[in-house]
Amino acid sequence: MTDLPAILAQTPADRPVLIAGPTGSGKSALALALAERAGGIVINADALQVHAGWRILTARPGPDEEARAPHALYGHVPPRTRYSAGHWLREVRPLLRAGPRPIIVGGTGLYFAALTEGLAPIPESPERIRAAAGRLSPDALRAGIDAETLARIDTANPARLRRAWEVRQATGRGLAAWQDDTPPPDLAPDA
Repeated sequence: MTDLPAILAQTPADRPVLIAGPTGSGKSALALALAERAGGIVINADALQVHAGWRILTARPGPDEEARAPHALYGHVPPRTRYSAGHWLREVRPLLRAGPRPIIVGGTGLYFAALTEGLAPIPESPERIRAAAGRLSPDALRAGIDAETLARIDTANPARLRRAWEVRQATGRGLAAWQDDTPPPDLAPDA
């Protein structure tokens, strides 16, 4: 890639850049070109690329590319370790405040939404509650979820039902109440 798109070339050096899209679309090459030409740190926003050992499968930048510009949040989580959008958001925050311009690149939409829309600080569910949710039928899960949350979630999605049930059991509050208390985003889009 020899030329940066005009909009990136004109972006002030102190502004973060977010590059999202599917695997193989050239996001990483664009981020690296921007970091090399205009300065910055390339920050991973791909849920699979955070895990160690998945470099080839996830099209993670190679060591030669990572050596050409600073990179962060790539391959730093051991395999089979639980890692959520909340974990990622907590790790990206210090990178937004210090050092070179953040160039956030990846394909995990939830990471971008958490960054630009905010994320409710819901505590993790204890393993015993997650295990109990896995043993319940959809009807039993629905019975343990408050009406406001039920009205907001896809009740045909088993993962959504389990998560809403877990949150209610673990915290005593419905998922909807947690979402209503979502703090402002870390990177609010310009109006």
